[in-house]
Amino acid sequence: MDVFESASIPARRSLTSSFSADLAVLGVAFVWGASYPVAKSALFYAPVLILILYRFLITTIFMAVVARHEIASISWGDCIRGLVLGTILFSIFIAETYGVASTSAMNTAMIISLCVIFTPIIDYGLSGRLPPTGILASAAISCIGVGLLTGGIGKFSPGDALVLGAAILRAIMVVSTKRLLAGRQISSAALTAIQGSAVATLTFVLAVAQFGIYGLTVKATPQFWGAVAFLSLFCTIGAFYIQNAAVRKSTPTRVGLLMGTEPFLVSSSRTFS
Repeated sequence: MDVFESASIPARRSLTSSFSADLAVLGVAFVWGASYPVAKSALFYAPVLILILYRFLITTIFMAVVARHEIASISWGDCIRGLVLGTILFSIFIAETYGVASTSAMNTAMIISLCVIFTPIIDYGLSGRLPPTGILASAAISCIGVGLLTGGIGKFSPGDALVLGAAILRAIMVVSTKRLLAGRQISSAALTAIQGSAVATLTFVLAVAQFGIYGLTVKATPQFWGAVAFLSLFCTIGAFYIQNAAVRKSTPTRVGLLMGTEPFLVSSSRTFS
């Protein structure tokens, strides 16, 4: 094997790793695209906070068991980083789930896709650089296009505004994950467990304050618990584990772009349902 061939092996491995990460993120976009109608149906049986609480209790328990060895050896610094990301995640789900409760699943997917253009803007901003003119122009066009597709400014509801806030928070989440975890040894499984525990704890505090401890119980049909299981196992455990792993092998802008395929996936799931 000559020096040029040996030098090309890491490059091929890097390309393969990046391609695998891209495919994984597309899979996450597919699952998240399907999650909006599922979450909307579950909200017929339980308030927003209760749905989020059960979703992340399952996530935290499952991932704590899976990553118990990694969690036991994690440093305090990495734990704090995970809790910071978990707090951002909590904010995303509060805004997004309340938004889904007040607007349509398609509007949610359309508006949340704007994280595609928010991600590079935030990434450039944190680097102390102005985004290229092309990115700013694309952002303006995207916002106008989504506004028209969701009915225009006159029909922009409070639920739509909450989802828009969630899109901005998603972009912050992607950029923050890349920056906070650069060079860190924390595993994606341990990170997902810590994030889940932060969301579950914060949601529990809010839910108890609003409903009382006895208000946390839910009397619902198997359809509700099936929705909770789907949202927990696929849309939270699987999706965030994959995103946490993929963002380390890619760039925030690339991950944001792939996540922006959710509206197409929502419409596709409706077509074949």
